[in-house]
Amino acid sequence: MRPVRRNSSPISGDYSDYKKAKTDLISRIGSGWCHDIHLASYCNYCERPISTLLAVEHIEPKDGPHGRPHLIGRWDNFLVACPNCNSTKKDKLVNFKDLYFPDRDNTFHAFRYLADGNIEPMNAGDQIAEDTLRLTGLDKAMRQTQDVAGRLIAEERASQRMEIWKLAELGLKDFHSDPTNNVVKDSIVNNAVLSGFFSVWMTVFCDVPEMMNRFIDAFSGTRESECFDFQAAAISPAPNPDNLRAGGKI
Repeated sequence: MRPVRRNSSPISGDYSDYKKAKTDLISRIGSGWCHDIHLASYCNYCERPISTLLAVEHIEPKDGPHGRPHLIGRWDNFLVACPNCNSTKKDKLVNFKDLYFPDRDNTFHAFRYLADGNIEPMNAGDQIAEDTLRLTGLDKAMRQTQDVAGRLIAEERASQRMEIWKLAELGLKDFHSDPTNNVVKDSIVNNAVLSGFFSVWMTVFCDVPEMMNRFIDAFSGTRESECFDFQAAAISPAPNPDNLRAGGKI
């Protein structure tokens, strides 16, 4: 879960129609760039690239049994989410003290990404991390869907993470074959931006700060979160520069 900063609202007051915030949200915290070219948009929870149906997500639900309708147009209550994460989270109760969110905590530091596509808490016994994964279904087990040739077909988030892990490993192999080649480096960043899953790329390249910094700069709102130092090491607790409620838990 990539930490982001959406910064102050681009308008004065609340949105009369929250859907009008979508473009600004994608630009600030949900897009991938290479040489000022917008290449993809992402879910703030699962990190997948979503070409259509990316929705304005209300962190505190706008309706339902735990609804906060007075926050329906509030900029600080928005993220962007894919249909899977949005529908799983739905109108569940949000208590900021009991959950991590990418706009206020260092959510990259909170979770460990594994080669088999699974995500687990970075620290064993971190109940907040476990509850956060459950909130959007990121703890769901992988479905082993195969084609007639027996090849894995990545139809859901866990298997897609595993596929991108393999792609990132190929990129790492290319990098080590010629560590001074900027064309290779640009190509790796392009692949990362197009394929999404920022945290997977950061994990596979964990010993290459130069490339990690390139990834941080390519995904909008990440550098602005102030959750990484100049060596691309995670800063914890998150600085929470917008002083959001219950931020900086990790």
